[in-house]
Amino acid sequence: MAYVITQRCCNDASCIAECPVDCIRPRPEDPEFRSAEMLYIDPQTCIDCGACFEACPVDAIYAEEDLPPDLTAFAELNASYFGLHPLAGDALPLPRPARLSREHGPLRVAIVGTGPAACYTAEHLLSYGEVEIDMIDRLPTPWGLLRYGVAPDHAQTRGVADAFAAAFKRDSVRFHLDVEVGNHLSHAELLDNCHAVVYAVGAAGDRPLELPGEDLPGSHSATEFVAWYNGHPDYADRVFDLSAERAVVIGNGNVALDVARVLTLPPDRLARTDIADHALAALRDSAVREVVVVGRRGPLQAGFTSAELLALQHLPGVDVIVDPELVRLHPADREILDAAETSHAVRTKWRLLNEMVDRPTRPGNRRIVLRWWTAPTALTGHDRVDTVEYAHTEPVRSAAGVSAGPTGRTGSMAAGLVLRAVGYRGAPVPDLPFDDARGVLPTVAGRVIGDSGEPLTGVYAAGWIKRGPRGVIGTNRIDAAETVEALVEDYRAGVLNEPAGDATALSRLIRTRRPDAIDRAGWQAIDTAERAAGAADGRPRRKFTELGDFLRAARGE
Repeated sequence: MAYVITQRCCNDASCIAECPVDCIRPRPEDPEFRSAEMLYIDPQTCIDCGACFEACPVDAIYAEEDLPPDLTAFAELNASYFGLHPLAGDALPLPRPARLSREHGPLRVAIVGTGPAACYTAEHLLSYGEVEIDMIDRLPTPWGLLRYGVAPDHAQTRGVADAFAAAFKRDSVRFHLDVEVGNHLSHAELLDNCHAVVYAVGAAGDRPLELPGEDLPGSHSATEFVAWYNGHPDYADRVFDLSAERAVVIGNGNVALDVARVLTLPPDRLARTDIADHALAALRDSAVREVVVVGRRGPLQAGFTSAELLALQHLPGVDVIVDPELVRLHPADREILDAAETSHAVRTKWRLLNEMVDRPTRPGNRRIVLRWWTAPTALTGHDRVDTVEYAHTEPVRSAAGVSAGPTGRTGSMAAGLVLRAVGYRGAPVPDLPFDDARGVLPTVAGRVIGDSGEPLTGVYAAGWIKRGPRGVIGTNRIDAAETVEALVEDYRAGVLNEPAGDATALSRLIRTRRPDAIDRAGWQAIDTAERAAGAADGRPRRKFTELGDFLRAARGE
């Protein structure tokens, strides 16, 4: 029997390097890797050795005979990928990086951020040998979106953080948490104390709908809602009115499905996760019975992955409603499905959605309604939102792809909560240029480009602040590798400036400016305290949300 990659795949690609017969695709060097929903194992080539199973940081790989009932569909999903992409076996593995010379002492790098992009950057730097890294985050905890963005019922996905924690136990990696660049220390001070600075600060903002009524009470960004239920300190005091029976989520990506799941899952199921206590209490009192997820284009253009769609089919006490009229094939859709270049992911989503059309519903269940060709035009209500007005759309084919064209027909639906999930957006970084149109730092191969059009010496970017908010967790790995290769190339070429102080100068400066900054030992104490608090209730952890609680736990109080 073969091994099978399932829903939790994060595209980290650790499994690829361990496979002795090279049967996992796509690889980081393959063109389709950056846009891949997940990785797949060829069942005809797999020799059942289990090396990939041991390497996976998120426990997404199973022997086929051990697949849980709700994951059995992934065996066919893996096999069907290779029907479209048969193994060629003509590419060589990526070479290991040549280690840095000890002649000039260690390369010293500050990384601003501790999320996946920052951590993959640190991992790649460490593979070069003589490197010292200071990781800085304005929050009192590391791991970024792994902690505050991944849905609580996807706990295994956060296993990547455990792999990072193990890799960063060495003295050459220092944590400085609850430290904000631009407040407690400046960009110039980082450059004075390091050869290079890498900004991996993500994209914490959200894109507005720019619709009338968007600012009414009851209308929020999914970014806020996700941060709230995940216990982000900046959002723990937010209040979401869950007293209406219907919520509307505008958007068609994985975040939209995450939000719909959290709003409809039985609270007792969520109580076994690390969801924030305040969110769990609010969801226990929730009156929401139906969540409508709307997209202005069709299902073939939806951004959510097949794996997340499959997960909806196994939610206890929840029916997923797909209107057969809204997944009917328009001529433009038929052209897409018939095209040879159409991806395995798009074909799979189409098949899964059509299988969901005739699924029976059960009386008393909550409902997730997937609705397409619906473009919201306004949010209305007297003192808070109570209605979403929309226009019916239809596909318009052009050289740029399929867009949503008007039909002239309109409609409305009642809603007491509206969450927009139409994309994240990066924010400007103090003292650095910013591409406001794209919401990113302007870069070429990871080098930040100044107003003159030339790279800024020693300044780099990785992750969403570099490329924009797209891809999954593992996509950051190849992105970080590109940035690190550029940084090391500049270091070897003598382009980078020498730090003014010794290896401990930056740590001393931070302690002067932020005496309560949390180091690695402090974070380990917080982690232990949260896990112990959760264990009493059979939960993986109970998250702190107040700075004072973080600081007391860091001190062991």
